Amino acid sequence: MVRERAGSEPRLCPRLQDGPSVIRCLCAAALLLLAAAGAARAAPADTPGAFDFYILALSWSPTYCAEQTRADGAQCRAGRPFGFIVHGLWPQNERGYPQSCQTPAPYIHNETLTSIQDLMPSRGLVIHEWRRHGTCSGLPPEAFFAKLRAARGKITIPPAFIAPAEASTVTPAEVETAFIAANPGLTNAMIAVDCGANRLREVRVCFSKDLTFRPCPEADRRGCRAGRTLEVPPVQAPSAR
Repeated sequence: MVRERAGSEPRLCPRLQDGPSVIRCLCAAALLLLAAAGAARAAPADTPGAFDFYILALSWSPTYCAEQTRADGAQCRAGRPFGFIVHGLWPQNERGYPQSCQTPAPYIHNETLTSIQDLMPSRGLVIHEWRRHGTCSGLPPEAFFAKLRAARGKITIPPAFIAPAEASTVTPAEVETAFIAANPGLTNAMIAVDCGANRLREVRVCFSKDLTFRPCPEADRRGCRAGRTLEVPPVQAPSAR
């Protein structure tokens, strides 16, 4: 007699030589898989408007342009003097975040696309951010991008990051300190720095739904280590007219 090993799980199917029993077992397993697949398809999408707070993600454009082999020309071609641009306004939960809450996403009128390009110079980025994040805000496109503009309007960019003509190095802690000094009411529990390839990539600021600064422990945990040294690529000189 062969014993089951202690702690081993019971077999779900009989041995292969048990013939008809095996067929019944395989059929049952197939039905379970089909039921699971159907349940996955029927799972509801994230609900628009059901979230806890916003993250305003500010992308350091020179890093994006340096890292992308096929970077967007509207943002990265020569003479585009962008420093921090808006990557997005992201509905967040205390744990995790909703995404792509409406499929298909409501249409963005061309006027809305054009009007936001001073903050988000890539039309492709605007469309992507609306589909992935904006649809979870519970707002129509025009109101969502107005909210994004209002959030950006509450942030003062520190002087050192307005238009640096030369590369420099900073630590994430120094970036946070500069933003906190320039924005009364902001604390280091409300801001996070994102980095990649030892470069400054993004600054993320957390807002309540009514756009007041608020803490966001999860976003802060995902940020760079405070003592890490980051390169800050310079802003391109504007093209001569």
